[in-house]
Amino acid sequence: MSIPVTRFVDRRVNEVIRRRLGEEPVVALHGPRTVGKSTLLQAIASSAEVPVLDLDDLATRDAVAADPALFVSGPELVCIDEYQKAAAVLDAIKAELNRDLHAGRFLITGSTRYDALPAAAQALTGRLHVVTIYPLSQGEVSGSRENFIERLLDDPGHVIAQATDSRTTRDEYIERVTAGGFPLALARRPSTRGRWFDDYVSLTLERDVTELSKIRQREALPRLLERLAGQTAQMINIAKAAELARMDSETAEAYLKLLEAVFLIHRLRAWGTTLRARASSKPKVHVLDSGVAARLLRLTPEKLARLQPTSLEQFGHLLETFAVN
Repeated sequence: MSIPVTRFVDRRVNEVIRRRLGEEPVVALHGPRTVGKSTLLQAIASSAEVPVLDLDDLATRDAVAADPALFVSGPELVCIDEYQKAAAVLDAIKAELNRDLHAGRFLITGSTRYDALPAAAQALTGRLHVVTIYPLSQGEVSGSRENFIERLLDDPGHVIAQATDSRTTRDEYIERVTAGGFPLALARRPSTRGRWFDDYVSLTLERDVTELSKIRQREALPRLLERLAGQTAQMINIAKAAELARMDSETAEAYLKLLEAVFLIHRLRAWGTTLRARASSKPKVHVLDSGVAARLLRLTPEKLARLQPTSLEQFGHLLETFAVN
């Protein structure tokens, strides 16, 4: 089975974004790099017949930073890509909304979580709605529309009664798990995907993390990420990860928050029937994309296909992360 994705994918979240623009003054699209935020932004900007301010472009960034109010004024939808590159633009947006607060004024994208940006933390409180863009779902990869969740919420008894055994083979699951959901990774041949994952992780750590914070142990950050990847789909043990990465627990916790801020790691809160149970249980840690997780752990389809206890356990963890993704 081959799952290359070389076509334009109409994302399910596109419907959500357009609805939110009809309800909220500012909609922020957040998510990891290369996940498709700019493509979604460009599609909506084109339909509204407005330009996109790309702050990854140095000349555009300098111009916006010099006079942000000039670029955010007017009644039309304003679309800004990678707004965190000139975070002062958020203050200009706030001032513009003080004059005219109505829905659909601004659509902005960022590759860093909004609450991780110190300058942005207070600027648009109460005026901004965040939509997180994740890697492609399996329905988006295959070109089909999933409706399992909708059906389950609508009539769980009927869905359970009609359930049938999966026809997907173990080898097919392994291929999908190790491929992940990043569009650019899926467009590559499996033999070259590993290099793409390596470059993606390296650039994210070197560019996005260091832009967020002046970290003291830069060389330890990749080691910590690898140790956390080794815990994917397990209850997080930051002390153990810190020890193996040769850093203290306090520093490791701070760096974990940075890895979450750039969408490499996701903490899944514990579930329980009571608030006390949820509060007292440890969260699980997941790498945001199962393909990235497999690469960090150097787990190839051939290794995962072995019917050995270690391979079975590793595949079980990756499969759970795949399901969460």
